Amino acid sequence: MTQPDTRTRPWHGIMVATALPLRDDLSVDYDAYAEHVARLVADGCDGVVPNGSLGEYQTLDDDERDRVVRVAVEAAGDGARVMPGVSAYGSAEARRWAERAADAGCGSVLLLPPNAYRADDATVRAHYAEVARAGLPVVAYNNPHDTKVDLTPSLLARMHGDGHVVAVKEFSGDVRRAYELAELAPGLDLLVGADDVLLELALAGAVGWIAGYPNALPGACAALYRAATAHDLDLALPLYRVLHPLLRWDSRTEFVQAIKLSMDIAGRPGGPTRPPRSPLTGEQAAAVRAATEKALAEGLD
Repeated sequence: MTQPDTRTRPWHGIMVATALPLRDDLSVDYDAYAEHVARLVADGCDGVVPNGSLGEYQTLDDDERDRVVRVAVEAAGDGARVMPGVSAYGSAEARRWAERAADAGCGSVLLLPPNAYRADDATVRAHYAEVARAGLPVVAYNNPHDTKVDLTPSLLARMHGDGHVVAVKEFSGDVRRAYELAELAPGLDLLVGADDVLLELALAGAVGWIAGYPNALPGACAALYRAATAHDLDLALPLYRVLHPLLRWDSRTEFVQAIKLSMDIAGRPGGPTRPPRSPLTGEQAAAVRAATEKALAEGLD
């Protein structure tokens, strides 16, 4: 059963960066994806983020990428629960994806900065301004490790002041930034971007979590998020300690493969990944399996 949506903004709460189920021939299993989205919402997650890195958007053709969003909207039962990734090499293309998201009825979009080269601040601001023209609220995605473009608190404050971003998915891992952001741009919403700093950023005032591991363990992750944002450390800390060996995979290069393996173990539609992502090594797979099975054995699912 779909849980009632009590959020005040479409980008608040647990927004799961959905993994995309693939068949053995690497075609998209849209039926399995629809079931996955519906089950996540029923299990206490607030919405989904299709076409992110975890959804392997870089390997999708235009028709696949478009259909994934529409399937997510239908399965979630409410477009406000869907925040598609609209990142692209060009600003015009990213804006077109944002316009398609608006046409599909989505509530917001997630956008990386230009990532084909080290863009300067003026270029980054122009990029977000262009995509904001689509009319949907834009959540900035700061991942300087992979994009080599750092959305610093001062830059984000300017972008928020421009009226072009409403929130930031903070993936730098530097939890100190939460406090600087609150000082420079108190109206900009902070969203947890890396699973393994969930508790730290929740205590620092995050109002949402663009999450990876709820794909595999939504109930446990939802309980952890609710406890963390309520500052209930008696409940949050034990959960965090058990889940952290898995949550750390979200910050590693092999995060897609690890999360999909955990999904398979937990009875959810994981499956293979498309090239150039290769399977986990035996040692990596054993570590993921052991941590997942331990969590399941303790009743965390």
